[in-house]
Amino acid sequence: MNSIARVTPTPAQEQAALAWLSLLHDQPSSGDQATFSQWLQADPAHIEAYAQAQVLWELSEVPARTLAREDEFALQGYLREMDRAQGRSRRRWAAGLAMAACLLLTISMGGGWQPQRWFDDFGADYVSAPGQVRTVTLADQSQVTLDADSAIAVDFTQGERHVQLRRGAGFFSVTHTGQPFVVEADSGRVQVLGTQFEVRLQPAGAQVTVLSGRVGVTPQPGANQEVLGAGQQLAYADGVSQALHGVDSEAHLAWRQGWLNFYKQPLAEVVKDLGRYYPGRILLLNDELGARRVSGNFPSQDPQAVLDSLQGVLGFQQHQLLGRVIILR
Repeated sequence: MNSIARVTPTPAQEQAALAWLSLLHDQPSSGDQATFSQWLQADPAHIEAYAQAQVLWELSEVPARTLAREDEFALQGYLREMDRAQGRSRRRWAAGLAMAACLLLTISMGGGWQPQRWFDDFGADYVSAPGQVRTVTLADQSQVTLDADSAIAVDFTQGERHVQLRRGAGFFSVTHTGQPFVVEADSGRVQVLGTQFEVRLQPAGAQVTVLSGRVGVTPQPGANQEVLGAGQQLAYADGVSQALHGVDSEAHLAWRQGWLNFYKQPLAEVVKDLGRYYPGRILLLNDELGARRVSGNFPSQDPQAVLDSLQGVLGFQQHQLLGRVIILR
């Protein structure tokens, strides 16, 4: 038997394959089946596209729901509209196609279909792309090193130097000018008292780590300020500060040199960090797996190699969808 060489379908062929998959699951006529057979045999890329569409369809339900939670405003309405299609059978398959199409749209755009990222970037003055660590010099000669996939907005017009962290993390080396320098993150404010420090957004709230000098952290307007010194870290969420504690600042900030250091961190958090360095999307679909603890030092430039290493230790499964989405379960 002759083998068929593996080919790479075009986005149009991938979309056509999904359309055929939907039609064939919805009581196709004999004419439809004959036309599909002709389409399938017309180009080896059609065979590859249809095989990928079948895998995508089978894997799509849980990943698409995960994407829907992440991109609620953009995806939920689309899924609801598809779910209103007439007839129980058509509704079931339409919803399946909707979820597969959501993944295909994410895949075809290189993982770039992330409405929250677009919103963050729209109001930002400086942005770093996934996988890019970028240092920028502000108007007062202060420097900000943005971690991968981060964004800040800068305003020096209201009598203070004001920076809003809109996404990700930034390491600040502040030049003293006599004007206050304030970083806003979530509901809190970090005021410079003479320092080098990092501010990092978290799923809830933010985390502040000081390398040198001091900062004052106020978790919400009107709250008491807590002062941090070198080698100290403080997190806050919902306007409430957690306990101040010591930390190895150099190890924590090693991302500036291309290293990600983890110590007994849940895999879910590790995957989230790796996601900032991956040009597509990484979806972890197993809560029990996500709670397992990870320690180690990993190069940030190759997220796939890190996942392969972790897979060897933790034993999870990986699924690659068209080279743009990695599913872990």
